[in-house]
Amino acid sequence: MGNQVDVIIIGAGPGGIFCAYELMEKKPELRVLMVEKGRSIERRVCPKRKTKQCVGCNPCSITTGFAGAGAFSDGKLSLSPDVGGNLPAILGYEQTRELIGQSDEIYLKFGADSTVYGMDKREEIRQIRKSAIIANLKLVECPIRHLGTEEGYKIYGKLQRHLEEKGVRLMFDTMVEEILVEDGRAVGIRTDKGEVFLGEEIVSAVGREGADWFKHKCGEIGIETTPGTVDIGVRVEVRDEIMQFLNENLYEAKLIYHTPTFDDKVRTFCTNPSGEVATEYYEGGLAVVNGHAYKSQEYKTDNTNFAILVSKNFTKPFKTPIEYGKYIARLSNMLCGGKILVQTFGDFRRGRRTTEERLGRNNIIPTLKDAVPGDLSLVFPHRIMVDIEEMLFALDKVTPGIAGDETLLYGVEVKFYSNRVVVNRDFETSIQGLRAIGDGAGVTRGLQQASANGISAARSILRKMEV
Repeated sequence: MGNQVDVIIIGAGPGGIFCAYELMEKKPELRVLMVEKGRSIERRVCPKRKTKQCVGCNPCSITTGFAGAGAFSDGKLSLSPDVGGNLPAILGYEQTRELIGQSDEIYLKFGADSTVYGMDKREEIRQIRKSAIIANLKLVECPIRHLGTEEGYKIYGKLQRHLEEKGVRLMFDTMVEEILVEDGRAVGIRTDKGEVFLGEEIVSAVGREGADWFKHKCGEIGIETTPGTVDIGVRVEVRDEIMQFLNENLYEAKLIYHTPTFDDKVRTFCTNPSGEVATEYYEGGLAVVNGHAYKSQEYKTDNTNFAILVSKNFTKPFKTPIEYGKYIARLSNMLCGGKILVQTFGDFRRGRRTTEERLGRNNIIPTLKDAVPGDLSLVFPHRIMVDIEEMLFALDKVTPGIAGDETLLYGVEVKFYSNRVVVNRDFETSIQGLRAIGDGAGVTRGLQQASANGISAARSILRKMEV
């Protein structure tokens, strides 16, 4: 192929994968290069799954590599334009709906489960909605297709092999050090190995893990951005019995609340029935909490976990929401020796540190075995503490018991998609020849919209090539 290609895709997450897929389906003669700092799918192995202890892989196999964080995520595909990003604001609601349907068909083609949750339990959902309204919560109805952590890995493995067979050049273990710009136009990239690749079109498709990297690149080459939102909160863990009605009828209940004290937006996110709490490691060894759920009965637990996220929007002169989120996560890491902090809700609202002794007499056994008992009030600002407490008391009116003293709160969960890049309908940035898609650009916030975004960007490239 040499160093001259037609399209360069930076990042091999869902956005980049589906962009490459659509390009090769429509124009198989294209020379497409995908550059990814992590490993190929078959080399993405996390030792912690066996050892229960993080060994500090660099880069982290959970957050980087082919399929990005999606490869080891719970693998929930949100099939509504109302959930998962800003595509409707850019493309319109109906076009976003069509793209989500088309990306969903690709997932099905490569082995996704045909079951869709949240479609057939109308009376039960009415009951949940009524309880939510009484508690001043908004229930966002969203059909969910659940890949499962282990099945999602297999599906993305098939997609990787498909792209390789189609002729996409996949470069793993490779960082993009520089986006080359000449006369206001992006013309290529320089890697950490000193290689230069020139391309007619460049697509930045980095995920949340790459958001900070792309923010710095925006500053270096003058890409227009706007301050975005940062989501900060905790991962909640309860017994399955507490969440049973919601889990059986919605699988993932997406609930939004505006807190009475501060009128802050708080939402539930990423529910994992019979799942486990997990640690994700970002660049520099930053540990943040996440959660997974498996399809196989072999890996199921007795607990359900989900995130409570407080959305913070900042105004001038503040321009660094990603750093703000990382700063809070580092405070937690500092207190726990680089691990995740866990506190019971009873201790949380009484303002006292959870101890090993009190945690040991809990009915809820933590699924994150190396979590360190501690005090989240030493980590979060007072405002976020109040938001989390008020959200839990509101949720308790929908699913009683969730605000019990033994409920576990793990911190910190942060979503690093807050760098909002200014793009047009074709996802072109203020630098000609450079498009920005996916979570790392602040365009999407999840697997399905990121995948749909990749398809849309590919079609824009193909239209331009036809002119």
